[in-house]
Amino acid sequence: QVQLVESGGGLVQPGGSLRLSCVASGFTFSASYMGWFRQAPGKELEFVAGINWGGSLTQYADSVKGRFTISRDNAKNTVWMYMRSLKPEDTAVYYCNKIAWATRAPSGNYWSQGTQVTVSS
Repeated sequence: QVQLVESGGGLVQPGGSLRLSCVASGFTFSASYMGWFRQAPGKELEFVAGINWGGSLTQYADSVKGRFTISRDNAKNTVWMYMRSLKPEDTAVYYCNKIAWATRAPSGNYWSQGTQVTVSS
C-alpha cells in the first residue's frame, strides 16, 4: 500500500524558511515523478513543485519560483521542499504525491495527512 508521510510544517513569520519532508513507501519511488501540492482555506488544491525520477528536471508554480526548491534522495525514498522568503499567501496544508508531469496534477490514489504551513505577521 502507498504511504506518504509529510513533516516539517509550522508557524513562521513572513520572510522565514521551512524545510518540508515526505517519506514514501509502497511503490517504486525511484521510478516515480513526485510533486508537492497545497490547499489553502477555501481554495482548490494547487500545484507547487515537481521533480522527475532522477532529479534532473524540476518545475515550479510561478508564485513560488525562485523561493522554493524541490529535491529528492531515492536511497531514502524522500522528497524535500526547501521554502524561503515565505509569504502569508503561502499559508496552506502541503501534500506530496506522485505527479502527472504534463498536467501538473496529482496522480497517486492515496492521500496523506499533509503538513500545515502558516506564515503570519
